[in-house]
Amino acid sequence: MPIGDLAPELTVLLTAVAVLLLAMVLPQRRHGWCALLAAAGLALSMALAWAQADAHRLTFSGTFALDGATTWARFAIPGLTILCVGLAPRWFATDRRHGEFYAMLLFSTLGAMAMAGAADLMQLVMGVLLSSVTGYVLAAYHRDWAISLEAGMKYFLVGALANALLVIGVVFVMGMAGSTDYRDLAGAIPDNPVALAGLTLVLMGLFFKLGAVPAHTWVPDVAEGAPAPAAAFLTVIPKLAAAVALYRLVALTPETQALPLLVALVAAATMTVGNLCALWQDDVRRLVGWSSISQTGYALMAVAVAGAVPDALPALLAFMSVYGIANLLAFAAIVELRGRTAIADYRGLIRKHPGPAIALTLAFLSFVGIPPLAGFLGKFALFVATLEAGLAWLVVVAVANTILSLFYYLRVIGPAVFSRPEGAMATLGGTARATFWALFALLLATTFLWSPVWSALPRALLP
Repeated sequence: MPIGDLAPELTVLLTAVAVLLLAMVLPQRRHGWCALLAAAGLALSMALAWAQADAHRLTFSGTFALDGATTWARFAIPGLTILCVGLAPRWFATDRRHGEFYAMLLFSTLGAMAMAGAADLMQLVMGVLLSSVTGYVLAAYHRDWAISLEAGMKYFLVGALANALLVIGVVFVMGMAGSTDYRDLAGAIPDNPVALAGLTLVLMGLFFKLGAVPAHTWVPDVAEGAPAPAAAFLTVIPKLAAAVALYRLVALTPETQALPLLVALVAAATMTVGNLCALWQDDVRRLVGWSSISQTGYALMAVAVAGAVPDALPALLAFMSVYGIANLLAFAAIVELRGRTAIADYRGLIRKHPGPAIALTLAFLSFVGIPPLAGFLGKFALFVATLEAGLAWLVVVAVANTILSLFYYLRVIGPAVFSRPEGAMATLGGTARATFWALFALLLATTFLWSPVWSALPRALLP
């Protein structure tokens, strides 16, 4: 195995170690340098991924796939993590463990990259566990915040159960099929109750990473209680990786088996539960958390038709890209407003701070899928792929949920735009403000550049 095949992942690993060592020797007031080193390492990882963009093969003894989906993950995961890094320096400026935060962020990024490229169930387990263990630390990073500790504990408890089920499921599948290698499992997984139970348990572990029903309860707590930069990361980056990993797994099974139908039912339940629970939330961060659950439901539409429709994978990756940018933009606006999240505090926001108000509006409307924003184009691609597979009922459920979601987004947008301001609200500034405007521009760019990217994406994903 050429060591260069894993150069992007090794770069992230070595950068994480370097950041940890640097944080140990620098005084606390200089820990901002750790953010710079982390961003540089992630950028280098993306540059190395570019050199392998045309690769379509298995490596690392057949356990890691170099293909179009892995290439997308190698750009999307480090790229969006750089933006999460940009949100952190001012937020953690007084935290004694400021520098170590970036090391945890990089280790979690490495787990996500390993998960996205997994071509073997054991490799998948390794990626999920690395992403999860570091995620627990990130969620509870503010040890003096009771709500942060509660978020971390709930994330840990749900994750411990889901990951245990994942490992048990791998054992079942290996026992029935005699292998954990995706090449051996493709179309050859026995159609018996034990194998189906094993696959279902593996899916349960990935549903946890995606924040899908029934392993979704951690998402709103983490969105509300974790430090805002960590919440932005945890509600986006693991989802990107889990979406690819779940697609690869479901694509191994024939359409005649029950697994695609199970994913379709989970998709319908996830988008419905997420939207219904978001309706009367009074905290914007918690509302975004429930919203992210509903967005997972839409993404699962493409997973449910994995392998049945050629455009399913491009639709999934395009939608997850837009979702990631919009979700980070929403959290960037919250960080810029120093973490103020009560809906009542957002009254008249556009008059006091028009930038964050417009950004939140664009992010929320992109979640809904209002044309011509890229969120509409991403959802449209999902709907078309699902219809082509004959799951019209799932599209009807998704459209109904899309209409329903408009209500709770307008509960934030309406007062922010049309009400009079009440009191003052300070902003954070610094790198958080620069990151906020970068995300703002990126969301707009995805709208204007959608056509050429969408035309090229299916071709890029083929061998």
